[in-house]
Amino acid sequence: MTSHDPEERADRSSQELPVGYNPGTEKPEDRVPERDGHRPNGSAETSIRIKTQMDHRNGQIHEALPAMPQARKLSVAVDAVALITTECITVTSAMRKHARWQHSSVSAILGGNPSFTRSTETLRPPRSRREKPDVQQEKNIVKDETSPSTYLSASRWGLRGKKGRSMQDDPLLAAFARLRNDLRGCTGMLHNTVHHYMIADQVIRSSSTSASITSLALVAITKFFEYSLISRDSPRLALGMQLLSAAITHCRFEASDSAADETVLLRILKLMEGILSGPGGELLGDESVCEMMETGLSMCCQLRLSELLRRSAEMSMSSMCQVVFERLKTLEIEAGDDVDAMDEQSQNGPNLLKLSPSVEGSGPLPEILAGEKRPTTTHEEKNGTQNPEGQTSTSLDLPRKNGESVPQRATASAVDLSLPSKESTEEPVSIKPYGLPSIRELFRVLVDLLQPQSKQHGDSMKVMALRIVDVALEVAGPSIARHPSLAMLAKDDLCRHLFQLVRSENMTLLNGSLRVAGTLLHTCRGVLKLQQELFLSYLVTCLHPRVEIPSEPGIDSALYDGIPEAPKLARPATSSNSSGRSTPVPVKDRQKLGMEGGSRKPDAREAMVESIGALSRIPSYLVELFVNYDCEVDRADLCEDMIGLLARNAFPDAATWSTTNVPALCLDALLGYVQFIADRLQLEPHLEGYPDREKLRERRARKRVVIRGATRFNENPKSGIAYLASQGIIDNPDNPHSIARFLRGTTRISKSVLGDFLSKKTNDQLLRAFMDLFDFTNKRVDEALRELLNSFRLPGEAPLIERIVEVFSEKYCSGATPEGIAGSDAVHVLAYAIIILNTDQHNPSVKDEKRMTYTDFAKNLRGVNGGANFDPEYLQQIYDSIRHNEIILPEEHNTARAFDYAWEELLLKTRDTEDLVLCDTNIFDADMFEATWKPIVATLSYVFMSASEDVVFPRINTGFLQCAHIAAQYGVTEALDRIVYCLSSMSTISLDRPWNTALNTKIQRGKESVMVSELAGKLGGNFRAQLATYVLFQNVVRGNVQEIRNGWKYV
Repeated sequence: MTSHDPEERADRSSQELPVGYNPGTEKPEDRVPERDGHRPNGSAETSIRIKTQMDHRNGQIHEALPAMPQARKLSVAVDAVALITTECITVTSAMRKHARWQHSSVSAILGGNPSFTRSTETLRPPRSRREKPDVQQEKNIVKDETSPSTYLSASRWGLRGKKGRSMQDDPLLAAFARLRNDLRGCTGMLHNTVHHYMIADQVIRSSSTSASITSLALVAITKFFEYSLISRDSPRLALGMQLLSAAITHCRFEASDSAADETVLLRILKLMEGILSGPGGELLGDESVCEMMETGLSMCCQLRLSELLRRSAEMSMSSMCQVVFERLKTLEIEAGDDVDAMDEQSQNGPNLLKLSPSVEGSGPLPEILAGEKRPTTTHEEKNGTQNPEGQTSTSLDLPRKNGESVPQRATASAVDLSLPSKESTEEPVSIKPYGLPSIRELFRVLVDLLQPQSKQHGDSMKVMALRIVDVALEVAGPSIARHPSLAMLAKDDLCRHLFQLVRSENMTLLNGSLRVAGTLLHTCRGVLKLQQELFLSYLVTCLHPRVEIPSEPGIDSALYDGIPEAPKLARPATSSNSSGRSTPVPVKDRQKLGMEGGSRKPDAREAMVESIGALSRIPSYLVELFVNYDCEVDRADLCEDMIGLLARNAFPDAATWSTTNVPALCLDALLGYVQFIADRLQLEPHLEGYPDREKLRERRARKRVVIRGATRFNENPKSGIAYLASQGIIDNPDNPHSIARFLRGTTRISKSVLGDFLSKKTNDQLLRAFMDLFDFTNKRVDEALRELLNSFRLPGEAPLIERIVEVFSEKYCSGATPEGIAGSDAVHVLAYAIIILNTDQHNPSVKDEKRMTYTDFAKNLRGVNGGANFDPEYLQQIYDSIRHNEIILPEEHNTARAFDYAWEELLLKTRDTEDLVLCDTNIFDADMFEATWKPIVATLSYVFMSASEDVVFPRINTGFLQCAHIAAQYGVTEALDRIVYCLSSMSTISLDRPWNTALNTKIQRGKESVMVSELAGKLGGNFRAQLATYVLFQNVVRGNVQEIRNGWKYV
């Protein structure tokens, strides 16, 4: 059945690519034709489908077939000179049929005498589009009626222009004629590569040519690359590549029908791919690469273009980005161990690159898309070759932001197209091959297209950008992480945009953002420790159901004891008798911001589960979560939460709030986790370069104490402090500084409870000790107050707020009194006024016309600064800051600013956070399995009893066997005893009372009746019981007799 979904067809075709296929380099001629859906047999070029198998021992993909062959190099049967001459004739023939050149002279065909037409002038420097052409200079260049050859040819054949004057050829035709004349004396390969396409690229730039003529010129240049007429050994290759890149990115031609115009754009895309991935691609400069990327992205972003063209542009951009980002690896090799210095040098140099793709509705459009009519030039009027009525001249010249145009090279009507001499074609300036500046600029633009709040970038553009970014990360993700400037883009803007896009209800956008987020974590997670925690915490909160497991007849609830009811990262509910103000925004509104998981649609849940499954298939991924998060006091227990999430959603009832695929996906990921641990059992432990296991165990023990103490503190602060002091977490409960250091340094206590506790009159010394932990030096009063109120929430009662403001003002003036501030009393009044202003400006119940103005704010503070007024400029800065930037607790608000504020806080924390430890070792498996085995065994037991498909049982049996071997080898006897209990219960041999083994049960066997015991009858008629019995004795008990402890009583 044929699929009509272009994305589905693209996905299917990408999975069936032949070995050796490179989307950026393969040409249609390279492909072996198919016949009846099959490739021809016996051919040396036969395509081999990639077949892979997953080796679960190391998680690597191995090819089951021979290695990929090298890309085939095309051979040309036609002589190179003849081929170039033929292409010249093809282009000029089409030009002579155009109204503009239909009266061309004979010299355009015969070639004329080069001795009279050779000019010593070369291409002029680029001229800005804003700069008007020098008409007189164009006259001098284009029209030379005293030229002997022109005059003789015109008069001899009787060719006259208007008013009886002799006709001179257009410089384009004359240049082609001279090129053909020079080629007559050449044999074999040419000696000057620039001549291969210097004339053709002028056709591409010329606004006088039609779409069909421009298309022929593009075909000619494409052939030169495909047939290796242009190679790495070609002279002046660097100069030629720059000229060609400038030509195709500033393509101009007369608009005709949309099909012909889009054909030209398709050929430009193909040629750009060939240039970038071809022999001279690495010789292009940064500016050339940026212009090519800008051209491709502009085609992708213009919704008025056809869907086919935009998809083709997207595929071309993906191929070109593969080449561009692959160059990062070459740059790393060249830089050696000094990658940071290379990055710093590229940033300190002059950065004139600015990639600004034209987006629909974002200002001036490229002329090729706008269809803007262009006036005829003076040259056209003089020669009587004005554009036919109704035709327009279009261009691919791309506008910059703020209306600034890209510098324009000289056009065909303004340059001397005579072939330059050898001396004149020497490269005046050596062009440095493109490198980090252009790659960084391209990455920045792609990331900017993902801005969630952007109205210019619609969902379709975001999806396109996501696909291209995914390709870049797949090719060079680790290299991006190693370059500081690129890594910062990934840490900040890319993660910021992705983590908001995963909250989208658009499934295409959600799938794309999840895919990119997964690739980003797969390749760059070493530098994304806190970002990864935020992303996974959101997924866990979204996917972990708060629903009790339904009772199933015939399944003992004791079998699935150990499934967590909620993730550990969930914040405990604030005590109802708290004196603090209630949360101003309901939970359902905070869910929109992503501070809470919220309810997602079934398809969205399945996509998220697939994303988690893809990450869990990285062999060391869950180990890294355990070491870097579960063993860190202030980090979430991500490993345990992920296993709990997979275990709970593997239960069949998960299909009621997601899809029927989710339980199977979660079970597969859970069994894969067990498989990886089992595969590492026989590996030699590697200790070097990894954290000490004993220290990790101590930190985990301390973390458990802190969590219990914080929970008690949130219920009863005094009880929590007493417990923490008894466990040694707080050194001295009688010392307010010891208590303050703990309260300031932990993130696990409720900020509302903390604010109420600090503001009590009996805790004055604790409040002052807590305030001493801040440094307000060189900060305005509002900035200092903002920093303080980010650590706790103000209580709702005025006397309590008054007490906090009083201590704050004393702390603010405890050192040198800031200039313009009379003293602590002035700060006290000003701080209180700022709190009132913050409420007034951002309270949704206050109408805009009733809100306080700056005049009102300043009026309220007259004479309070030691009898004088505050500096008006100082007050204006405070007013503007509060008005545009609310003092907030991000977890209690649902505005975009709240997310930005929370993100800025996260970035500040990353400065003091060590990079994530990558764990390619088995030394942490024992502790990790001990922390996660309960939900695994419970899930295996429940699924074993409830499964209805035979394919499930072998996987469950293997899971039990592997869990038993892991528990036995690492000495986790509790897990082994639990496995024995579960299998014994499922086999029906474990009961409170012994079975009656007397032959008291009659069963029919054919025509005969046989007396058996009750145990035999029950066991013989229950397939699951038989299977459980086999697994128990054959796989679990056998070989683990010495390790089983309490489990024997169930056998």
